[in-house]
Amino acid sequence: MLRRLALTGMVALLVGAAACTETPEPETPEPAQDNSIEAIRTRANAGDADAQAVLGYMYVTGDGVPQDDVEAVAWYLKAAEQGHASAQFNLGMMSYTGEGVPQDDVDAIEWLNADSEWRDDVEAVAWYLKAAEQGHADAQAVLGYMYVTGRGVPQDDGEAYLWANLAATYADADQREEFAEARDRASARLTPEQRVEGQKRSREFFEAHPPE
Repeated sequence: MLRRLALTGMVALLVGAAACTETPEPETPEPAQDNSIEAIRTRANAGDADAQAVLGYMYVTGDGVPQDDVEAVAWYLKAAEQGHASAQFNLGMMSYTGEGVPQDDVDAIEWLNADSEWRDDVEAVAWYLKAAEQGHADAQAVLGYMYVTGRGVPQDDGEAYLWANLAATYADADQREEFAEARDRASARLTPEQRVEGQKRSREFFEAHPPE
């Protein structure tokens, strides 16, 4: 799902941050930090932003805990309010898709803009474009959102509609409604002529890249 794409590539960063300790003296090495679910939860409850972000991810994916988007948002929010970059990004994406929290473009943009450590926008667009051109619905949806917000690309409602429309087309059944809502929001900002052009381009893309 979109939330999982938004998190892909950040797992190692989050877990690595949670496992990080100060460099020990060679003659007195410190014991490895406990990264069991119980230990992560304890650190999260104590206010550790890295642990809170990891716990949020665990609830998103159902890794070791029951899958629960609402609980994920709650933990991401705790970390994001402490300035945790990945939590801010993930919270922004969940606000955009309405997963675990009411869909809110304004909140989404605010959290994404708060993430000063977000990956280089231009590099991110290039990565998502490669995946989108291979028919990955998640990447298409994120790319559409980047055109909505002008992150890494000039703001362009026509391009946003194109990629959101393709995402809704390529998505699995459990994602289709979510992506269709994003497409409809993008569509509402277009003129009838722009909408027709977007549909034409979508058909051409689909014919050149049929789903496997």
